[in-house]
Amino acid sequence: MLELDDIQSGVLRPRPSPYVATYIAFRIDDPKAGRELMQRISRVVTPASNPTSPLADTWVSVALTYEGYKALGVPQKALDTFSWEFRQGMKSRAEDLGDVGASSPENWEQPLGSKDVHVILVAVSPTEEQLEKALDPARETYRQMTGIEAIWRQNCHALPCDTEPFGFKDGISHPAIEGSGIPGTNPREEPLKAGEFVIGYQDEMGGTQKTDPEILGRNGTYVVFRKLYQNVAEFRKYLKTNSATPEDEELMAAKMMGRWRSGAPLALCPFHDNKELGADPKLNNDFMFKDDDQAGYKTPAGSHIRRSNPRDAQIAGVARIHRMIRRGTAYGPVLPDGELEDDGQDRGLMFAFVGAHIGRQFEFVQSEWINDGIFFGGDQDKDPVIGSNHDGGNFTLPRKPVRKRLQGIPNFVVTRGGEYAFMPSISALKWLAELDS
Repeated sequence: MLELDDIQSGVLRPRPSPYVATYIAFRIDDPKAGRELMQRISRVVTPASNPTSPLADTWVSVALTYEGYKALGVPQKALDTFSWEFRQGMKSRAEDLGDVGASSPENWEQPLGSKDVHVILVAVSPTEEQLEKALDPARETYRQMTGIEAIWRQNCHALPCDTEPFGFKDGISHPAIEGSGIPGTNPREEPLKAGEFVIGYQDEMGGTQKTDPEILGRNGTYVVFRKLYQNVAEFRKYLKTNSATPEDEELMAAKMMGRWRSGAPLALCPFHDNKELGADPKLNNDFMFKDDDQAGYKTPAGSHIRRSNPRDAQIAGVARIHRMIRRGTAYGPVLPDGELEDDGQDRGLMFAFVGAHIGRQFEFVQSEWINDGIFFGGDQDKDPVIGSNHDGGNFTLPRKPVRKRLQGIPNFVVTRGGEYAFMPSISALKWLAELDS
């Protein structure tokens, strides 16, 4: 069983719906102050246990970058037992992730991607009032200390009907994890081994990741933070330009995403939206692909949700070893309905990808599934919604008697920055606090 009392809530628990959230980045200027921060933060972060607590949906979590662990004075021998990708950092791996052109690190929002980002504090709650209560102890902690500097913050909030900026219902899919006691959202999916998401437990490959010392990594996990700008006006214009009617626009949007905007999956209602189904958390993720839609006539193989989680579809490779926990929180104002011109406002998603294997989870999905199509026979076509389509992308809709081919798909999503971080256990936070100077 997972040691839930030692695992931060942000590792396993889905965000509430609706929600407010904030992300705060810190720089550690004094290792002693950084270690004291770890001690204080260990009393603030929320464990994954006690799911029936009145504040179960309100939690504070903390993660550190590789540079952050160095700033605390963690010995290099111990640091070398973290994954290679984590030690390199997202900025160094940007080209392989498709972060080129407008998404290139040279265009990232400062200080994201720099060596100044050491600690990332995340707070999530159903209401602003509860969020502030949860933040108060943490806020008091870092404001009273010298040698610690808050250098960046991003506030997020649920959009109407809990959608993301393009208008699709968000936060639907969550995997079941052995020993967590937290059910997945797809009753047809077998729970995944705990080691796919938490260090120190057996994973789907039969291996167990460890650090040296073991306490540094056990009950912790890697977290990939990404700030993604969404060009909503461009998305709407593309749909309108390539459709004959408003109904065609909605169908095309659903085909590109794999779901109707309501959250209803094409796998269960391929011809018309079903808002009741989309709003039902017991039904809106209850489907697979292999037996009912192998060719992709309902949910195109190149659609966003099928690329990011092919489920049981026939693909090159084993989908279960590339599974992640994905959490998105929206930022910025809503672009008014029907508006086709960009208003210059910054809007999009703060994404957190949680998993024990950055390389074969986040990086593999991003490079091989999102930004390539060979794994399902789609040549070099990229994800039509979030793919790196800076050269103009293509998207195929299988249909009888003749397939439809969309061309010239622009970049709808631009990376504004990101970090690879590690979310330690509560006991590891205390261990970090007691490091020798």
